[in-house]
Order: sequence, then C-alpha cells, then structure tokens
Amino acid sequence: MVEGKSFWRGLLKEPRIKRVGAALFLFLCLTLLAAFQFFPEGTDLEVGQVAPRTIKAPRAAVFEDKVRTEELRREAQARVPKVYDIDPKVLESIRKDMRDSIEAVIAAAKSPAQGEAARVALVKSSLPFPISDDLAQALLNLPESRLRQLGSYLDTLVTQVMVKGVKQEDLQATKEQLRERIKLLALDPVEERFAQLIIQHTLRPNSFYNPVQTEILQQQAREAVPPVVVTIRPGEKIIGEGEVVTPEHIAKLKAVGLYHSRPSFGTVVGIALMMALLTFAFFYYIYQQHPNVYRDANQLYLISFVVVGVLLLAKFILAVDVQQWPSLGSKLGYAVPVAVVGMLLAVLINSRLAVVAVALTALLVGMLADNQLRFALAGMLTGLAGVYGVAKLHRRRDLVRAGMLTGLTGVGVTWGIELASQTPLAILGPAGLALGILNGLLSTILTNGALPVLEHLGGITSPVRLLELTSPSEPLLKRLAWEAPGTYHHSVMVANLGEAAAEAIGADILTVRAGAYYHDIGKLRRPSFFAENLLGSENPHDRLAPSLSTLIITSHVKDGVEIAREYKLPEKIIEIIEQHHGTSLVSCFYQKALQAEQKGIQEADFRYPGPKPQTREAAIVMLADSVEAAVRSMNHPPPGQIEGLVRRIIKEKLHDGQLDECALTFRDLELIAHAFVHVLTGLFHTRVEYPRVENGKGAMSYDGDSPESAREGEGRERVAVSRQAGG
Repeated sequence: MVEGKSFWRGLLKEPRIKRVGAALFLFLCLTLLAAFQFFPEGTDLEVGQVAPRTIKAPRAAVFEDKVRTEELRREAQARVPKVYDIDPKVLESIRKDMRDSIEAVIAAAKSPAQGEAARVALVKSSLPFPISDDLAQALLNLPESRLRQLGSYLDTLVTQVMVKGVKQEDLQATKEQLRERIKLLALDPVEERFAQLIIQHTLRPNSFYNPVQTEILQQQAREAVPPVVVTIRPGEKIIGEGEVVTPEHIAKLKAVGLYHSRPSFGTVVGIALMMALLTFAFFYYIYQQHPNVYRDANQLYLISFVVVGVLLLAKFILAVDVQQWPSLGSKLGYAVPVAVVGMLLAVLINSRLAVVAVALTALLVGMLADNQLRFALAGMLTGLAGVYGVAKLHRRRDLVRAGMLTGLTGVGVTWGIELASQTPLAILGPAGLALGILNGLLSTILTNGALPVLEHLGGITSPVRLLELTSPSEPLLKRLAWEAPGTYHHSVMVANLGEAAAEAIGADILTVRAGAYYHDIGKLRRPSFFAENLLGSENPHDRLAPSLSTLIITSHVKDGVEIAREYKLPEKIIEIIEQHHGTSLVSCFYQKALQAEQKGIQEADFRYPGPKPQTREAAIVMLADSVEAAVRSMNHPPPGQIEGLVRRIIKEKLHDGQLDECALTFRDLELIAHAFVHVLTGLFHTRVEYPRVENGKGAMSYDGDSPESAREGEGRERVAVSRQAGG
C-alpha cells in the first residue's frame, strides 16, 4: 500500500503529468464556462404559467419566431386539398357491368329453356349479384324495350355522377343520391328494385388519393409562407406581470438571452470539442514558441488560472441585470477586463505569450456573450493596450499608466463599434465613457491585486515585486541602513552603477538594482568587520590571523543567503547574493599570509566559495561592486584615472575567469565600462587608495571586504579595506 501511494505521488510530480493536468484544467474550465449558466440572468418560465413580474428587453434583438412561423406554415399546408386522380376505366367498367346485367335478363327471357323455373334459374345465375325468385320472374315478364330503357337511364345517371369522381369515403353517399334520383324516374316497382340492385352492386369509386402530388403542393404552400421576423428594441416589454406565458413570450426571452435552460447533450459535446481544439492549439503554441515556459508546469497552471479567472469574471459581468438601463445592459461586454490577462502575463512571463493569451480570451468572451463579435474585438484591442502599457515596467506608476491606456482604448473601441451600429449619441456618449473607464479601473485593480498571489503560486518574481524590494521602507533595507550604514550607502552606489550598465546592454534593470541593494546583507551579522562600517574605530582584523579574517569576510555571502531566505527574498536575488563575488581571491589576506611566511598556504583557501556569476545581471553586480569599492578608495581621481581603473578591474575579473559562466560578450563589457565611467566621473569621495597586489597568478586584484592596516601618516582616519569583486 505504501509503495502504491509512493508510486502515485511520484507520478503526479512528473513534469509531463503536470503539463497534462494544466491542459485538462483549462479545457474543463472553458467547457463549463461556455456550456452552463452559473449566473442565470433570466427566467425559467414555461408556457401556461403566470408571469410573476414584468420583464423588459435588456438589449436589442432581431430573430425569427420559429414557433409562429411553423404555425403559419402548418395552416398553409392544411389548406391544401388532397389531390385525387380520376380513373376513366372505372366508369367504363361500371357501365359495362350495368349493360351486362340488363342483357342477362333479356337473354334469359329469350332462352329456349323449357319452363319458367328454368328461365328464373338462368336469370339468377347470369347476374353478378343475388336476386329473389319473385324479382327474377317479374324481370322475365318485362318487355325488352323497358329493360333497355332502364339500362339507358342508369347509364345516364351513373355517368353524370362518376364523371366528377367518386371517392371511397363518398361511395355510400353517392349510392344514396342515385337511389333518390331513381325514385324520381317514376319507374315500375320491379324496374326500380332492379335498378337499385344494379347501383348497389356495380357502383364503385373512380377517384383515388395521390399522396406524392399532394405532398408536393403542401410543401410549396409551406415554402410560400415567409419567416416571421420579430424586432425587439432595448427596454421593450416582453411580458407583463400577471400575463399568461405563451410560446411567443418564450421565443422573445430566448432571443434577448433571458431564458435559460439546460443545454442538450449534443450542445455540450460540441462545445467540449471546440474547447479541446482551442486548448490544444494554445498549448502547442507555447510548446513551439516558448519551450522554457512549457517545461515549467507552474507557469502553465498560472496561465490557465489567469485566463479562466478573467472568463469567470466576464461571465458574471455579462449576467448583471440592469433592466433600469437596458441600453447600458446590452453593452456590458465592453467592461470585461481582458487586459488583465495581457498585463499579468506580460509582467510575469513575456509579452509575446501575453498577446496570444489575450486573443484566446477575447475570442472566448465573444462566445460567452452570445457570439457577439463586437465584444471579442473590444477585448482584443483593450488587451493589446494592456500588454503595451506594461511592456517596459520600471516604476510602480507604470501599472496605473497601463490601466489608463486600457481605459482610453476601451472608450475609443466602444464609441467606434457602436457608432458603426448607429447607436444614438445620447446613449453612446455616457455609456461608452463609463464602460471604458470601468474596464481600465478593473484592469489596474485586478492586476495589482493578483500579482502577489500569482508570483507566489508560479514562483515568479515580477517587476512590481522588484520595485517593492527597492523601496527604502523595506524592513531589510531599513535594518541595513541602521545597522551597517556604510554598507547601505555602498549598495546604493552599486545599484546606480549596475542600473546604468544594465540599461546599456539591455539586461534586466530592476533585477540588477534589487540585487545590488541586497548583495551585501550578509554583513549585518558582523558589520564592524567591514571597512565601510568602521568609522575610524580600530581595525579588528589587526588581531586576527589572515585565514580567520578570510573566513569572516567570505562568510558574508553565506550569511546573506540565509538572511535573504529568512526574509523570503526572490530566488533570483538570492542567486545574485550568492554569486556576486564568484570565486574571487581575498587578495589582501592572501598577501598578508604570504608575507608572514606561513607554511601550507593554499590560494584556494583564500577564495570565495562561489559559484561564479551565471547571469548577466549577477556579473554586472559583481563588476559594479568591485569598481565602486576601488574608485571610492581613490582621493579625488581625475576622469582618466577613473576610466583606467574601471577597465583594469574589468580586465582582471575577465582574466581571473569570473565571467566565464555568464552570457556577457566583449561588446557588453565595453558598454559596461562606458556606463561605469559616465556615472563615476562626478564622484570624488575621499578614500585611501587601494594597493595593487598580485593574486598569485600575476593579475592585480582589488579586495574591498577585508580592512588593511596600512595607515600612511597622521591624516588617515580610516583603515584601507581592499574589496575583492567589490565588497
């Protein structure tokens, strides 16, 4: 059992499984949002119920009343008479049967058969219908002329009736009609009885139903009825309180989106298929264009959370009931803050991915708003404005500026789309202004509020977090300024130098500034052991062995990492703290140990533990640290001397291999040197000039963390401290 649990825990931690989970999460959420109403804005009235309240249309709608259209078409179809075809052969057959009956009686009367009984039997057997003996005997006694005249009468009567067609359902009525006509002929009772029998047994329908032709005519009648188109205006009453609900009411409620019902299974399957395709396309784009993001499952979940969160908010906004202002209610889709997706992802990840996420979110907003393209277009444009607004986020107020840009874009888009739709200016002006401003406010507020949470969930350090860290009111910086003021002011100068260099080569300015502020926080553990905090007091290293002094000096890196983790600083800042000295040599104490002729001295024992800078930002902080310490130790240096010192320090770091593992190029180093010189030219801080000492490899080095006791004359009030890699 334990092994099974361990297996599943291990499986769930697999990066591939996490990525699949992120995709499934996005797919399921999109399907639920698109298929179901979580915030019903309408009603579930049914036909025949009494409306509990008056309902007005929140938006305009033009739709085909399918119920009324179908009703009219059924009526037109019902008015089409059935088509019957008359078969002329039937009449000829009936006339022949009647003639044969008359001829059978005449033939029997003329028969040479002996006796009346024989002739009666012959008549009965010759007729196609049964007759009594009395009637047969009477017929035999009728003159031939009377029988033939009777046949003529019947032929005329039947022909008159049958020529118009006799249907099966009308056969009995037709027989009754002929019987009545026969009575009017004033025939002999025998003739009348015989005529009735002939009609009863020979008459049959000659008009037959043609279903094919009837269906064609009915279909033509249906198609001739045009669709019933209903136009609903904003604010128009759909149903009043106390009215009985009719199918027309239901159709109008559905048209304006106020009638909610459970979606059919087919609808859910179709929506799920569309969402699956969109999710696959989006994740495949990330896989192709942003492999680093794709490999980080936390960032995939973060992207999904942002998109789903904005769509959920859109669902809520679109469901808001503003029947008092129906003209505003029909335009609430313009207030959906799609820009939140663009701003958050541009700040937390990158702008290219943010643009694609904005396009996806805007498309889905249009789908949620009953497939209204205008809201999708508005979301796309405001989202792009948000991405552009935070593309270069250097100050906290840049977020407010991005929100203002989003709001102005929202106002412009609303006015443009609605003007093209011929919306009256009296309605468009205030509505567009209010919705655009609301969009901008929501975008700014939600972005500011969500950033800290998403940073924590995704393990991402945003520019806003870096801006917060560089504020002097941060507890750790306040502590550094109070307990180690020299280190604090040194860090501020390193930050200024690093910012100029980062801007020159296109590195992350905020990361460099924040890293410079915190790179020496490890000195808080023993501030008095570092030169910038001595303030004229006795140098404690004078009483310590070089190896012990080296251990104290280099430990500020490890101490800094521990303090940074204690204060929950971002990982990228901790990496700069850990790498800002690399594996540089603490040359002052190494040289001191050599001069003392101690045995078993190893250069590696006098180096920082590393690692070397892994990023351009960490390397910039290293170089700025070393340069600031070296220049501060010089007494009113001329510009040429500053430039020479800067280039020499950069060259020494390069030759010492400290820049081997970062991505700086020779051109970058040249630009960094120019930036340093530009910033330092105006600085003339009095400081004991650092002695140039060899690091054991023939290269000169400057060590700014370890104080040196070389006091030259009475005027020196501070102990020179050599800063390797810039203290």
